[in-house]
Amino acid sequence: MPDVIKLLPDHVASQIAAGEVVQRPASVVKELLENAVDAKAKNVQVILKDAGRTLIQVIDDGIGMNPTDSKMCFEKHATSKIKSVDDLFSIQTKGFRGEAMSSIAAVAQVEVKSRTTNEELGTRLIIEGSEIKLNEPCPTLNGTNIQVKNLFYNVPARRNFLKSNAAELRRVIEEFLRVALSHPEIGMKLHHNGNEIHNVIGQSLRQRIVAIMGKNYNEKLVPIEEDTTIIKVSGFIGKPEAARKTRGEQYFFVNNRFIKSPYLNHAVVKAYEELIAPDQHPSYFIYLTVDPATIDVNIHPTKTEIKFEDERAIYAILRSASKQSLGRYNIAPTLDFEQETSFEITPLPKDRTISPPNVKGDPDYNPFHLSSAQSDFKAKKASSSDILALENMYKNTNDSPDVVNDKEELMEVEEQRLPYQLHKKYIINHIKSGFILIDQQKAHERILFERYIQKIANNAISAQQVLFPITIELSNQDIALLQSVSKQLNGMGFDISEFGQGSIIINAIPSVMNEMNLQHAFELILSSLADEDQISIRFEEKLARSMAKAECIKGGRSLSVLEMQNLIDELFACEQPFYSPAGKPTTVNVPLEEFEKKFDL
Repeated sequence: MPDVIKLLPDHVASQIAAGEVVQRPASVVKELLENAVDAKAKNVQVILKDAGRTLIQVIDDGIGMNPTDSKMCFEKHATSKIKSVDDLFSIQTKGFRGEAMSSIAAVAQVEVKSRTTNEELGTRLIIEGSEIKLNEPCPTLNGTNIQVKNLFYNVPARRNFLKSNAAELRRVIEEFLRVALSHPEIGMKLHHNGNEIHNVIGQSLRQRIVAIMGKNYNEKLVPIEEDTTIIKVSGFIGKPEAARKTRGEQYFFVNNRFIKSPYLNHAVVKAYEELIAPDQHPSYFIYLTVDPATIDVNIHPTKTEIKFEDERAIYAILRSASKQSLGRYNIAPTLDFEQETSFEITPLPKDRTISPPNVKGDPDYNPFHLSSAQSDFKAKKASSSDILALENMYKNTNDSPDVVNDKEELMEVEEQRLPYQLHKKYIINHIKSGFILIDQQKAHERILFERYIQKIANNAISAQQVLFPITIELSNQDIALLQSVSKQLNGMGFDISEFGQGSIIINAIPSVMNEMNLQHAFELILSSLADEDQISIRFEEKLARSMAKAECIKGGRSLSVLEMQNLIDELFACEQPFYSPAGKPTTVNVPLEEFEKKFDL
């Protein structure tokens, strides 16, 4: 039997290995930015075309590479960061595995120019699919200039896997921000298709956050500080009033490395209990400094997940520090023990007497013999519109009431069949088999969504000029995302102009929208663009979802009988009445038999 196990060709093995490190343009940007930081750059520039598909260029003024290092950096597992296994437990740099440049060169066309400060000429390399095409001296500035062109040109299947430019750009911006926020001392620029998205100089952390997130952030931040033998905590958390219904800007950094940690996020959120609503999310920019020997950063290829030696203690410290920070700046509710709690009562004049209260009662009242006028169960007097609506409700149903000549008697007999609102959130409606429970917000979302999606499909959404231009404050990255879909927005009734630093100006909105809900609507639109689960959804559907969620009847609003009945009628006229646009149930059917079992226990 012939041998069946063979070594893969180098170029195939390189492409397979590259899949773990280079998944999309954002992966390349992350690796190149981290290399620039490790090279002690003071200024870094990122230039993109087509969200990085066509070009990713990173220019830094770091220490640069000599001719040998310029070539060696593309070899597998070539690194200057570690020399022994022990070094893995004291890592201070960003990259250390020596996989990044090799992986990038395996799936793209790469050109590198680099020069150290003590050399007159630099080195220029051109590599395609791991194969060196050119290696020559060249004049160039100090530092390194890397161009990654036509990503995945030799792996078409992976190139087809990439999402829309808006989705890929969002990921690139996020990677850029993580490095920019972890190293505020470095000047950084980001350009996309000739447009400047970010341009920040070396500055303090607070200045960096404000420069990136928008000038309105300055008054939203509260410092957080704690220094223990286990961990040092620093940075800023957002004031409760700045919390958003969509997930806010939430960043953890450990030894200046961005990490994701639901466990630590829970510690911070717990500090906001009773300060923000359960469906709101606070913003935070928290920096943790620990002994490198007490963490493991080598458990995930992207290095965004790490292991702590004493995770429970860090949780407790972080939660305590967050609560102290909120309390120290008079945000959390506190007790004022110096406040006078006694009542101030003005004494009556000496010649004035106090008369007992005169209580009026009905001496003939008997709670067991109620007249119809006194009964709590007496039906309310019906308005003519209520009666007309009720009669119309029964015209087209087989479940008609007994014919009663007097219209007020009709209301009394059938009042038990009218919809009823529960906790200003749900609608209970009587059906033959029991009753149906309807979530008024999700139901109205479904109604509006189908209405909007139909209008979009028929090009029936017209623009409505606002009386005065509306300014909405957004972070720079949110503005960049909106710019990437500005044509679609303007084609659906929006007129957005002056994409400035931290704000946009709206001159017109779709005629189906209320300008009072604009801020929330744009937050939802941006959230849908950023949502990993919605990447495959068409933008038109995302827009319809966002508008429906912003405009719909919210829980907590009282509804009249007619409003409830109209909502029910419109819901069951929908193509998909039983689910909200997000796939959540709009109704719960409770059979009478199941309900009666509750009383047979």
